[in-house]
Amino acid sequence: MKAIKFIFILSIGLTLISCNSSDDTIAVGETPEIVPVDYYEALDLSYGQDSKQTFDIYLPANRTTDTKVIILVHGGGWSSGDKNDMDLFKNLIRQDLPDMAVVNINYRLADENNSPFPMQINDITSIINNLKSMDDELIFSEDYAFIGVSAGAHLSMLWSYGFDSSNNVNMVCSIVGPTNFTDPAYLNSENPALQELIALYGVNPTTAFLEEVSPFHRATINSPPTILFYGGQDPLIPTTQGVAMKTKLDDLNIVNEFTLYPDQGHGWIGLELIDTWTKLKAFTQLHL
Repeated sequence: MKAIKFIFILSIGLTLISCNSSDDTIAVGETPEIVPVDYYEALDLSYGQDSKQTFDIYLPANRTTDTKVIILVHGGGWSSGDKNDMDLFKNLIRQDLPDMAVVNINYRLADENNSPFPMQINDITSIINNLKSMDDELIFSEDYAFIGVSAGAHLSMLWSYGFDSSNNVNMVCSIVGPTNFTDPAYLNSENPALQELIALYGVNPTTAFLEEVSPFHRATINSPPTILFYGGQDPLIPTTQGVAMKTKLDDLNIVNEFTLYPDQGHGWIGLELIDTWTKLKAFTQLHL
């Protein structure tokens, strides 16, 4: 599965505010002056020994311990892709949601010797642990959202539904993400691309294992609000993946939104992309 590359022309102006702390002594009874926190970014921070175990972090100026964190997870069929593929979303967030922090992640890629699970879920856990170790010094909250595309959407949902033991995830977004590997549309498909995807999780995997790695089967009444986007002509993600996930979340009374673009495939541009971001931005502002 190729990583999704949305094409969109943006004009983004970012003002980085630099403020110096004051050494003035505060008299008893006076209200201390609030000193704004500087804008901060750090690229390719390492969280493991593999070259792919890195992430970028962008922290807004004037942030507080209530500043929410949006984590971006790229696609690529679990075996390819890079955090740079999520630059569009990174830039949109910094433009339209400037009070939120952004973390854009890489994770170890699967191959014939390394299955996606649990390796990539373990990487996300390591990233969350790293963020928690940094938030006091760099000043941001432990309230997270995930925005994932394709395989990254699958990982975002799977971690949020099955591995967020501290309930830190306030919302998750899936853009064309696989949700259920026991779906007959997958198991009975003769599409070589779909068969290749399933093969990454092992030859003839058991139904129990496929359920374990499927967000559809890991969702519970405690799952976070979820927003879903799918294309009706997607050759890699059957429409049933999104429709069934929406139905499952409804059955669990989990707040969710679902959008199907009937004429779109595994990604889109133009008016549909504008619609996606408009809905995602509003959902994020409401739930994060």
